[in-house]
Amino acid sequence: MIKMLSQATILMAGVLTMGGCTLNQAKTTAPAQKAAAADYQAPVPPSPPAGNIRAYCYNAADLAVVRARMVQQELVVATLQCQNPGGSRAFEAQYGAFVSKYQSELSGNSRALSEVARRKRLNVDVFVTEVANRTAQRAPVDREFCSRNKRALDWALDPKVSSLAQVPPPYDLGPEMNIFACPAQ
Repeated sequence: MIKMLSQATILMAGVLTMGGCTLNQAKTTAPAQKAAAADYQAPVPPSPPAGNIRAYCYNAADLAVVRARMVQQELVVATLQCQNPGGSRAFEAQYGAFVSKYQSELSGNSRALSEVARRKRLNVDVFVTEVANRTAQRAPVDREFCSRNKRALDWALDPKVSSLAQVPPPYDLGPEMNIFACPAQ
């Protein structure tokens, strides 16, 4: 009886110890403040060889349109995911300021994205949903998810930044979605 009781005690102590362990999971709490800079982007995988993508690559103007929408969509996901210690959304006010600052560019981007989609045979709804889903999948695995997006918002709202084109997306999802820049000729 004492042997079973001590085994149960050891098992319970082990379970309680593991319960406090986070196992390096990403945190979706608001990060500490850093100076605004465009140094937050996650590493981007390399592009395939030039000959393989020439048929479906994006020119610089089209790529800028796609990346601007990527920024907006990724920041929406971060606004919904990242929380203050009390459980409230950490970036809600900043995202509202972002939308206010870039309102005209965002509406122009919507029209431009429709034009790019028509030429590239890209479904805008599928594209936007895919960006949101891929971004949301990063929240539990990227330890820097909230801090990366906070830095993106800080940079976007910095007075030195005057255009949405100056704001790189926190995650350049283009290569994952077969959206590549055309190689230099």
